[in-house]
Amino acid sequence: MKKTILLLSTIGLTAGLQAQTPVTVSISPTYTDQVWYSFQNGEVGRAPLHEWDLAFELTGLTAGVRVNTAKGSVVYETPFTFGTWDQLNAPDEAAWTRIDNDVARWDMGALNHGNNMDDPDGFNVGWGNYNSVTHQMIGNKVYAVLLPDDTWKKLRINSVISGVFSFTYANLDGTDSHDASINKANYTGKNFAYWSFGTNAAMDREPASATWDLLFTKYTDFVPTPYNVTGVLQNRNVTALEVDGVPTDQADWWGGDFSSDINIIGSDWKRYSGSYVIAPDTTYFVKDRAGSVWKMVFTGFGGSATGDMNFNQELMSPAAVSEVAVHQAALHAWPNPVEGSQAQVQLELPQVRGTLRVFNAAGRQVAVHQWNQATGVLALDVKDLAAGVYTLRFEADKAVATGKLVVQ
Repeated sequence: MKKTILLLSTIGLTAGLQAQTPVTVSISPTYTDQVWYSFQNGEVGRAPLHEWDLAFELTGLTAGVRVNTAKGSVVYETPFTFGTWDQLNAPDEAAWTRIDNDVARWDMGALNHGNNMDDPDGFNVGWGNYNSVTHQMIGNKVYAVLLPDDTWKKLRINSVISGVFSFTYANLDGTDSHDASINKANYTGKNFAYWSFGTNAAMDREPASATWDLLFTKYTDFVPTPYNVTGVLQNRNVTALEVDGVPTDQADWWGGDFSSDINIIGSDWKRYSGSYVIAPDTTYFVKDRAGSVWKMVFTGFGGSATGDMNFNQELMSPAAVSEVAVHQAALHAWPNPVEGSQAQVQLELPQVRGTLRVFNAAGRQVAVHQWNQATGVLALDVKDLAAGVYTLRFEADKAVATGKLVVQ
């Protein structure tokens, strides 16, 4: 379930940049692409949605296996076993269980259905079991996959041994059988390795996990039955907060419960009533992998005609400022805006030593100064800064403060 919180606007130390950058991410007409996006660097990867069928998790202990249901495939768990593999030779959807990828977790793919890995003593990963003595995962379930062209495949995950996924798939009548493998070591730094039934080959199609924050894509959600939607999913180690019922220019993130559920942004920032409209008074705050906090407000959606998703992004904090910081100080600059070559920056804690960092609207550090001012005031040289809005951030062992500076 998505977590939504209602917050009132607050004024103080964490006032954001107030500089919104308009962004358009397009996943192409009819939503044919997946786009990996970084708040700091924009689009960092793009690949066709329909080119893959299976995704194999590369990190963690759950051995997640996802199925590309967004392209139109449907996957079923059957009562057949490895010993009765050959007896699975005809469709029987009424006797099978449809399964889908978990919409809130990357590590729980469709083939992890029925797992107990959240139990401290759990060893069932869904498609098989983990052996704590051999440290091997051995499969025991057989699946049937209905492809978009109305053809069927039967599939089993045989094992994960020494970091290698082994799996077998074939037509239901046993023809076109393939014994395949994915070696996780070949995809260091990625979240998933992919496989295509069409090419019978592995695919390295996503950027390194450390380089992106959000995935813009079509995916299967539950409304309440499985239904393909278009929206935004968060990367691992990226958390988000949805604020509803507050005007977007007043929404704040302090005290909010940031969630690791990957669908906090999801697809419900838009509504359809003959045409798409953006949900009013809905704001998202996202903590990226580095800890910076970004404000995200959607402004438009082009639908299947363009695949465009429009939003404003705004850097609120260049690094995660803890809601329980030892001391939250005030940081002010004047004149503000500044038109000359120098601005005065004042910290309410004059005896504190620390570091003052200056970040531009893209979240990149453009200046750094050591703070050791007995008066609590620092003369900041801005002659080399381009016109724009900047975040000032003071950091010390027992204090933190942020403010804004506008350079004209």
